[in-house]
Amino acid sequence: MFARVGLYGLCRFDACKERIGYIMASLTKNPNVNAWVDEMIALTKPDKVVWIDGSDEQLDALRDEAVSTGEMIRLNQEELPGCLYHRTLPNDVARVEDRTFICTKKKEDAGPTNNWCDPEEMYAKLTPMYDGVMKGRTMYVIPYSMGPIGSPLAKVGVEVTDSIYVVLNMDIMTRMGAKAFENLGDESDDFVRGLHSKADVDPENRYIVQFPEDNAIWSINSAYGGNVLLGKKCFALRIASFQGRNEGWMAEHMLILGVEKPDGEVKYITAAFPSACGKTNLAMLIPPACYTEKGYKVWTVGDDIAWLKPGKDGRLYAINPENGFFGVAPGTNAKSNFNALASTKKNAIFTNVAINNDNMTVWWEGLDKNPPVNATEWKGAVVNGPEYVAEGNKLAHPNSRFTAPAENCPCISPEFNNPEGVPISAMIFGGRREKTTPLVYQAFDWEHGTFIGSAVSSETTAAAAGAVGVLRHDPMAMKPFCGYHMGDYWAHWIEMGKILGDKAPKIFNVNWFKKDENGNFMWPGFGDNMRVLDWIIKRCEGTVDAQETAIGYLPKPEDIDLTGIEDEITSETMNKLLDVDKDLWLAEVAELREFYKQFGDKLPAEIKAQLDALEARLNG
Repeated sequence: MFARVGLYGLCRFDACKERIGYIMASLTKNPNVNAWVDEMIALTKPDKVVWIDGSDEQLDALRDEAVSTGEMIRLNQEELPGCLYHRTLPNDVARVEDRTFICTKKKEDAGPTNNWCDPEEMYAKLTPMYDGVMKGRTMYVIPYSMGPIGSPLAKVGVEVTDSIYVVLNMDIMTRMGAKAFENLGDESDDFVRGLHSKADVDPENRYIVQFPEDNAIWSINSAYGGNVLLGKKCFALRIASFQGRNEGWMAEHMLILGVEKPDGEVKYITAAFPSACGKTNLAMLIPPACYTEKGYKVWTVGDDIAWLKPGKDGRLYAINPENGFFGVAPGTNAKSNFNALASTKKNAIFTNVAINNDNMTVWWEGLDKNPPVNATEWKGAVVNGPEYVAEGNKLAHPNSRFTAPAENCPCISPEFNNPEGVPISAMIFGGRREKTTPLVYQAFDWEHGTFIGSAVSSETTAAAAGAVGVLRHDPMAMKPFCGYHMGDYWAHWIEMGKILGDKAPKIFNVNWFKKDENGNFMWPGFGDNMRVLDWIIKRCEGTVDAQETAIGYLPKPEDIDLTGIEDEITSETMNKLLDVDKDLWLAEVAELREFYKQFGDKLPAEIKAQLDALEARLNG
């Protein structure tokens, strides 16, 4: 950590007290927390320090302050009660993967999929940037819990920041405040140390740095949520994946949903998808009428991240470590995702969307077809919305966001705050593939499922970037988020399978994006994906048979319930959706061999053996 590597010594906290003038008392007796906060105060030299207790009075005062300074805008409190608007600089609108680092003592521990730097070198580079960076500013000390308070799966973090925006977002996204220290106690050193300053929001000096071996995250020169809400990807995936390997659990980029059957039994499923593959839509799925009429329901436990740990009964249990949704606004509407839109209707924060100046509500592309005439676009210019859009401009930034409390979601699971988590029956991987991958298939076993996850990839779309159809690998949808070597990560998956044994969840792969010869999607997607979930659950229960193929177990066409869409999905279409083209899959094998080369000796022997076995089955 900062002090450990000998870079601390700028000034002692006691000497800073008189200069700071006002300090709210620490919320904990834990000497490890207090010593670290003292170090951060000495380094950044704020004029004022406020410990965030999470009280309504304190948060209301911060909201009022942010509005009074112009940092945030209060929206229409009748239509959007409790909602605020925030605008970032045009140079600060997304995660910055090229400025994101994993700093471990050994380069090989970070692996080829991460940017690496020696920890002492990175501390030496960043420390001068933080020296006095909060002069004239207030430091907010944010204690927070990732996961329900009291959960054995939860972890504690403390983030210090000079941004009210961060405080108010962390209140939505985590269990924030004094209560977070209940899990830590008065002696433990097991908390993640997060240091953030928006500094000058200088992209040339923007760094998002994880120090897994120090339980630390340093972020500077950004004010965009994905780079500064340090409990999210930084802690909940990069740091937590490292912790999970060392402690015998898993941190995954997975949604968690529950399917309630007509008899009231709920089966829980996790799923991992690269971006633009329908992850949030699946997490908040509304089943088609033929299922709701029978009494089926879908419950959302999480839309983005799952922490998974073996329970007392040997099964794998999952919690959503987050407490809210940090969702992409454009494309979200009442048809595409009713439940996500409903989640934004109160106590939400909107970032970089457009404002309808006539009624102080928000708008973004895809919300409806009626952009406001009197609009403020995301950079702050007042424009005629329809004319602005007609000229090819965007009123909302394509990565504009909403931060919404999970409790707002109409389908939030009754088990959302269960400290023990929910038992997982199935795990799903998926990507956007036009031809190769069938609608759904099941792994032969956990090890084969790990191989399937390691091979996750998506083809780029015109909207994504550059050439169309370029294959991008994103193993387990974790490529940007794994806090250590991907080969070691796969080995940890294989080890977890040995621990779980016959109680391990079944693993599946889905592809909602297969196209016909005319380039049209063959599967309707959205709510109709429930039909695939239904087959997956029946496979977990052993109540439906399957066809054994070279790539895994496929459904028999008649076992996918097509009630209500028989005219759209003919038997011919279903056969195409489930087709396994030998030549395409042999090409996939060759491509995977090239992809795996970068992992060298760290590639688990089991993964290589699975690839060899797939090739042999295809040629058999």
